[in-house]
Amino acid sequence: MVLISYSLMPDDLPTLCTDAVSLLHEVPVGSRIRVISHYDADGISAAGILCQALYAAGYDFHASLMRNPFDRGFERLAAEKNPLILFSDMGSGQIELVEQLKTNCIILDHHQFLRKSKTKEIIQINANTCGLDGNYEACGATISFAFTQALHPDNIRLAPLALVGAIGDKQHIGGLRGYNKTVLDNALEHDLLSMRVGSKLYGNTVADALYYSIDPYYKGLSGDSTAIKNLLETIGLSGNNKPDTLSNDQTKLLNSILMLRLLDAQVPVDIIDIVFRTRYYAPSFGYELERLADLFDACGKNGFRSLGLSISIGNQNDIPEAMQVEQDYKTKILAALHDLAHEGVKETASFYYFFSDSSSLGGVVAGSGINYVLGGKKPLLSLARKDGELHISCRGTQALVSKGLDLGLAMKTVAQQFNGFGGGHKIAAGATINHEKETEFLQQVEDILTQQLGENI
Repeated sequence: MVLISYSLMPDDLPTLCTDAVSLLHEVPVGSRIRVISHYDADGISAAGILCQALYAAGYDFHASLMRNPFDRGFERLAAEKNPLILFSDMGSGQIELVEQLKTNCIILDHHQFLRKSKTKEIIQINANTCGLDGNYEACGATISFAFTQALHPDNIRLAPLALVGAIGDKQHIGGLRGYNKTVLDNALEHDLLSMRVGSKLYGNTVADALYYSIDPYYKGLSGDSTAIKNLLETIGLSGNNKPDTLSNDQTKLLNSILMLRLLDAQVPVDIIDIVFRTRYYAPSFGYELERLADLFDACGKNGFRSLGLSISIGNQNDIPEAMQVEQDYKTKILAALHDLAHEGVKETASFYYFFSDSSSLGGVVAGSGINYVLGGKKPLLSLARKDGELHISCRGTQALVSKGLDLGLAMKTVAQQFNGFGGGHKIAAGATINHEKETEFLQQVEDILTQQLGENI
């Protein structure tokens, strides 16, 4: 299927959102609106935004967080009777399935645009048709936020949650831009955020913060209690200190050492820049935005989707439980990253790949692995076999994208050749095919990525 560019005549985002609100208002207040979203940090943030806005407008809601592709979830959805379905952070890549529902639908997405709907029942709002780059300038949560702004101005309060989604999708690398920057500016203007320069050290103690650090992943330090103890003793710090109790001098010293570790590991400069940067804190949650994004991601990808959704709609009493889930989640990620760092990966001319027990965790491992273990030299693919299927999650870097990498197109093109599903973004994408086609799939991906990157690998 050919991906169409609408850069010459972009849709108007506010107009589309106004049309979508009109479609919502055709449903009587008090009705139940169905919300379907992705299960990662962006999807959970988007769902939380929509659920809160719908409830404030007098509607009930029924929300589900699903994987992509959602063929099995779609079968359950098709059996329901819904006056209106909102798809957030998905839908554009599944437009044919959405059309088969034969009910009013609103799609709020930023993934690669395939085609316009053939039915009048669907309003599709995709960042890429609105003059925005869905890879960097808008995410599922910020597009969902645009819809809620058209619903009622008071929904400006949801701006911090929209930015959690953008940060969860790594769209803050290189600085927030496009519509994401508009949302940030509005949040700051309405005093919904405070700013502070700092590094990413989360945990009850400095030792815990370093031990469970996966993004950034400090090679030879993360997940290694002995190495952490030796490092802190060398620089005269107690591992039992809380990160926010360190003096300015202690913080600067620790940050300098951590930065040197990243440089020694040849971590891309744009990744180092987001480790030590201006951070945004949301008083409404009491946490820094990336902290919330990490919690949502851990809940969604570690089997606790409803817990993440609960926090996104304002149930902050669930945050301690989410932190326990996150610790278990990070323990699994650390084990996989340790294997990548010490046992290496399989390699072709145009990409690296490894096998994972879990497709959900594999994508996270690939994201950290390409930046902190492999130095961003080639795309990294995670392969997970389950129930006769092969689930592929792949990650690139902005530098590789600038050289021609388009993982979303590669996954879409090759998966279709094997009657599977695939797609995503240039920098991050995935696919699902029959596991018996693994060898042929990898060869086809090799051919496409070689064409895209040529001598730039």
